[in-house]
Amino acid sequence: MTVPVALEQSTRPPLRYRLLARCVVLPARLMTRMSPGRIRSVLAFLAGSAGPAGFAEALAARNAVVHVSRRCAGPGCLQRSIATFLLCRIRGTVPEWCTGVRVSPFRAHAWVEVDGSPVGELGEVRHFHKVMTVRPVIVVRDDD
Repeated sequence: MTVPVALEQSTRPPLRYRLLARCVVLPARLMTRMSPGRIRSVLAFLAGSAGPAGFAEALAARNAVVHVSRRCAGPGCLQRSIATFLLCRIRGTVPEWCTGVRVSPFRAHAWVEVDGSPVGELGEVRHFHKVMTVRPVIVVRDDD
């Protein structure tokens, strides 16, 4: 049985951003074949000391990824969320990467969020119980 999936619409990002998005889509695709724990470890390592992404920045990254990849525009939520994370990281920040489940009916999903707000997702994401996250490191400096 197949379930029809509508592709997300996106606005055309600038050429440079489209090229960067293309550069992260393949590594993101390869990462989807890793175990969940390994994905989390790799993303946590890549996050390093990057600061938190702003909502507009994360949304622009997600839009670019959706624009250049049919899989990311469709059912590839894991690849889309990883690619969005990687694209933000290239620019020096990271959103919070999340995976979660809901039980009735059972569904699993992956997404990014900023300040607790899902980026570019439908409201139903709020019904998912988070299972795994990678958060940006917030460095507090004491310049006394």
